[in-house]
Amino acid sequence: MQISAHRLQFFAPATAAAKLKNNGHDARPRQIGSVKVSVLVPVFNEEDTVAQILNHLTRLKFITQIVVINDASTDKSLAAIRSVRSSKITLIDQPFNQGKTAAICAGLQIISGDIVLIQDADMEYDPDEIESLIDPILQGRADVVYGSRFLVKKAARVLYFYHYLANKFLTFLCNLLTNLNMTDIETCYKAFRAELVKGLPLTSKGFGMEVELTAYIARCNVRIYEVPISYYGRTYHEGKKIGIKDGIAAIYYILYYNLTGRFNRIWKTRIQNMQEKIP
Repeated sequence: MQISAHRLQFFAPATAAAKLKNNGHDARPRQIGSVKVSVLVPVFNEEDTVAQILNHLTRLKFITQIVVINDASTDKSLAAIRSVRSSKITLIDQPFNQGKTAAICAGLQIISGDIVLIQDADMEYDPDEIESLIDPILQGRADVVYGSRFLVKKAARVLYFYHYLANKFLTFLCNLLTNLNMTDIETCYKAFRAELVKGLPLTSKGFGMEVELTAYIARCNVRIYEVPISYYGRTYHEGKKIGIKDGIAAIYYILYYNLTGRFNRIWKTRIQNMQEKIP
């Protein structure tokens, strides 16, 4: 799969007048020849699928960097990762299990691409849909894109009704506090212009990064899009890890980051810096 040159567009620095005309965003795209795309792949006990995911990602020519973060897996995941030979792959081997947030935070420190996205190692999300995920950024329309499992593009496995309700409730609560109209904040597929998130000091635990990143971008005055994606979910027997404790933690983080995040000194400084970088 290749991305044609005419789609590789970002925004040139805007004049004050242009920003006023376009709600703070410059509408003049410029050709840059090529765009570097970094993919973060957090891994914990995914020995059966991680090699397949990595092989698939390495075949996508527009992906230039794959940062794999092994979160102290206790199975053969590390060996499976090392079995995939590619100059695109950089491995971070965490000394002990710290959760998905810490894994993503570690990866964000070393990304080199113009666009960065997250890919789980469990085959629930199809790498062939990455191109459509990042397309609004390439077209110069978006700074952030979420892949929504509730805007079905091709296929979605029928699974747990209570998980569906939980996802809907968490998204509703987050929307209520951010004044956004998103359909799926808990999705794995999130793509960002790299300058938005590179080196971002995430402070949540476990799966809290989904809420933390959403609360963060909601305050950055950036253009957020959603695109429909397919979703091939797993059962708990097949290895699904998220549970009721993670749902309770998500409610806590939604309240914490949306009601107190704006008063956090680190957040305030970071958001101000990001607003200056985004045209």
